[in-house]
Amino acid sequence: MLDLAVQNLSSPIVLSFVLGLVAAGLRSDLSIPEAMAKGMSIYLLFAIGYKGGVEVAAAGFESRLALALLVGILLSAAIPFLAFFLLRIMTRFSRVDAAAVAGHYGSISIVTFVAASSLLESQGVAFEGWLVAVAAAMEAPAIATALWLARGRSSAPGNGMSSPGVPWREVMLNGSIVLLLGAFLIGWITGPAGLAEVEGFLIVPFKGVLCLFLLDMGLVAGRNLLRSRAVLSTGPVLFALLMPLISAMLGLGAGLLLGLSVGGVALLATLSASASYIAVPAAMRVALPEADPAVYLTLALGVTFPFNLAFGISIYLLAAQTLGG
Repeated sequence: MLDLAVQNLSSPIVLSFVLGLVAAGLRSDLSIPEAMAKGMSIYLLFAIGYKGGVEVAAAGFESRLALALLVGILLSAAIPFLAFFLLRIMTRFSRVDAAAVAGHYGSISIVTFVAASSLLESQGVAFEGWLVAVAAAMEAPAIATALWLARGRSSAPGNGMSSPGVPWREVMLNGSIVLLLGAFLIGWITGPAGLAEVEGFLIVPFKGVLCLFLLDMGLVAGRNLLRSRAVLSTGPVLFALLMPLISAMLGLGAGLLLGLSVGGVALLATLSASASYIAVPAAMRVALPEADPAVYLTLALGVTFPFNLAFGISIYLLAAQTLGG
């Protein structure tokens, strides 16, 4: 495990994130232009979705894909209940803030998924490419659970909560979901022949673009930590480190029951352990404006994301190899 963790920590991908964290901590004026960061995000989402679709086209539609989609949806909907329970015990967050944070931990981080895929490829560990479709399916259910949890006492007098409807249009048409699923379908339709035409653009530069994107994520996470130190008390930090490990165990169990490969089990565990910092914050701003963004963004992006990137992915892979090998 130590060797795997060291190899992961010394990879260009993780070191790029560390550089961003350090630069932010030193209050450097280093920055990635917003338009460039958005362009890199679009590129990464399209590339990973397209490659997943090609995998399905090459291997043929598997019944496990349909079952895995159902399992992913159930995990995304269920994990926020556990997260909410722990938050109410370990922190002094309000019900609304606890529900918002719980929703982030039921949804997924596609960047963490991409980083895990890159580690598996570097280790020569095969995995089911169609898991990218499962990743897309796990984006939205947690949002509905979070809103239900937040409104559990909405009828109580004087609670100060508004009750907007679930913003399903905003959730399901979120750019990351549309792009990921759209690219997946394009890859599925065009297959390996189509990939051969764009391989020089979607495959060769992929890891280099990922390094620059994670440099920007390091800058964002580091500056968010500097602004939100009040959130980083013992209880919330312990939750942000413990929750991914608990969720990963659920993903590991589900992956083993589905009969996934070792790499597939590790990826499903990573998806379960990751926390959203793109789709869910956007939905929370619309549906749950009472929740404090400093709370949920700091924990998801400032604590859990670096933990998963530096240590978590290696732990999940080792667990998958131990249990599934």
